[in-house]
Amino acid sequence: MWEEDVRLMREAGVNVVSVGIFSWARLQPTADTWDFGWLDDVLGLLHEGGVGVDLATATASPPPWLTTAHPEVLPVTATGETLWPGARQHWRPTSPVFREHALRLVRTLAERYKDHPALVAWHVSNELGCHNVYDYSDDAARAFREWLRERYGTLDALNDAWGTAFWSQRYSAWEQILPPRLAASHPNPTQQLDFKRFSSDALKDYLRAERDLLREITPDVPVTTNFMVMGNTKGMDYADWAEEIDFVSNDHYVHPGPQDRDELSFSANLTSGISGGRPWFLMEHSTSAVNWQPVNVAKRPGELARDSLLHVAHGADAVCFFQWRQSAAGAEKYHSAMVPHAGADSDLFRAVAELGATLKTLAPVAGSEREPAKVGIVHDWDSWWASEQDSHPTALLRYRQEALDWYSALLRLGIRADLVTTRSDLRRHQVLIAPVLHVVPADLAKTLTRYTEQGGHLITTYFSGVVDEHDHVWLGGYPGALRDLLGIRVEEFGPLLAGDSVELDDATTGTLWTDRITVTADDTDVLVRYRTGEQAGRPAVTRRPSGRGTAAYVSTRLGVDGLAALLPRLLAPAGVESELPAEARGSVEPVVRRGPEGRFLFLVNRTDDAVPVPGLDGEVLLGDTGDDGALILGPRAVAVLRQPAS
Repeated sequence: MWEEDVRLMREAGVNVVSVGIFSWARLQPTADTWDFGWLDDVLGLLHEGGVGVDLATATASPPPWLTTAHPEVLPVTATGETLWPGARQHWRPTSPVFREHALRLVRTLAERYKDHPALVAWHVSNELGCHNVYDYSDDAARAFREWLRERYGTLDALNDAWGTAFWSQRYSAWEQILPPRLAASHPNPTQQLDFKRFSSDALKDYLRAERDLLREITPDVPVTTNFMVMGNTKGMDYADWAEEIDFVSNDHYVHPGPQDRDELSFSANLTSGISGGRPWFLMEHSTSAVNWQPVNVAKRPGELARDSLLHVAHGADAVCFFQWRQSAAGAEKYHSAMVPHAGADSDLFRAVAELGATLKTLAPVAGSEREPAKVGIVHDWDSWWASEQDSHPTALLRYRQEALDWYSALLRLGIRADLVTTRSDLRRHQVLIAPVLHVVPADLAKTLTRYTEQGGHLITTYFSGVVDEHDHVWLGGYPGALRDLLGIRVEEFGPLLAGDSVELDDATTGTLWTDRITVTADDTDVLVRYRTGEQAGRPAVTRRPSGRGTAAYVSTRLGVDGLAALLPRLLAPAGVESELPAEARGSVEPVVRRGPEGRFLFLVNRTDDAVPVPGLDGEVLLGDTGDDGALILGPRAVAVLRQPAS
């Protein structure tokens, strides 16, 4: 079948594949034997067919012989249960035994294939942390203590940071400290937050170990690993990991729902932000249905191409799928593929081949960077982790959903926005939206104040600015570190019960949260007030001038509809409006990439109807035009225009 595979790859326009991701047990059948013959054949066939190889290090899942001989490499849950073999990723990120065997495999692979002409990149492990990010074993406990020693230096500093005077938790020796295992009540909140940081760092340290070995043997071959910037995957701080690899790669799968394609755009956009605006690699997505959702719905005509090209619009210079040929056996046999069970004589494979031809047409886009948008949405892993911990005003808060709602509202208005991190150059954006920026160290507060004083416009929300990097509350009233900048003070939170809502005087509706706001600065304007509820008559949305800029606060969850109604008022001081013609706003997402060959404007139809987009100049690389020459976007279609560089 392999020769047929290569022929079909050429027919579909495939020029790079990932190989060997879960092949450790095949490459090393026992501790002392190796079998590379099959992999030699695969790489040879692919090279002869003009297909490059992103060769995986095959360390994602240990083979049965290793876990039988060394069960101490298996992860342990917070409740003390061992995660046994039988699925995948059954290894501890901090296990010295696992690392010894894994790096032996990496060295053997690198030495064997370092000069192979098919090798174009190294693929470290696979989806690091997907199933084993949080390990509570004794190995993890030892590594956690070492991480804490490096972070705090002394036990006194740790006790202060963790607030261990509460509940008689003060530590008198490092050996007393454990991961936040199952406890009688809520574990120490700063311990929980630090364990999340440590767990991300432990995986990053493992990534570095493989990377350093590969760079030693093959210094000219780039190294990557596939992130999972999607949905509620939050255990790995990818903004922190990005600088450890030669180019960013990401996996993304659509989760059906009312914001499914908005979430795809959000995740692709965030991947670009993590990559610093540089092109990146879409390592995995699906041609059609997946196999791991409760109901696995096939993609409709046009969605395969639209999903792929939306990633390209946001910076992907490679578009890959899991998997090439749909498996006949195994846990993912019902997961779609480029060649389905029905074979190449199928609508699905024809759509794959059509996408290959489209990507060839779009070759001039490769290497271009995204043009910064006027609006940036701040995404912060510490705030994501800390804001959703236990013992908070509400357990209903969802950090990423709030950020996605702001993004969806901007899409509805036809306004471009970039997803950025607190590591980004925030000055590139005229408006910064920071939803639920819960963790605000003093330095970040100064940065945001300086941003507004120099002409930027900050918009933040409820439960922002509340704690510092140790999860200690900024005293004196909320929103803590941002209180003076915003010119408001909140004495007590007003979370809402599930199903409850309040009305605002601009005809919008708030849910989840309200704040009892007192205006503390004479120049703070009240833009919207509560009309009903406990806060009736009090401010709901405020804005205060700060230097040459402004700082605004939204104290309730408005959802996409409410935010779309409010945003024009919040964006007005910066003069931000849609760049699209009125006919296309809300139906079309605009994304701009720029490079040496001009400015590439991507237009993505978010609807199931045809949408006219008149008044745009440029060479049409992809898309249809009407009799009058104006661009028309078909249902679920994507158009690309090349415009002169500005």
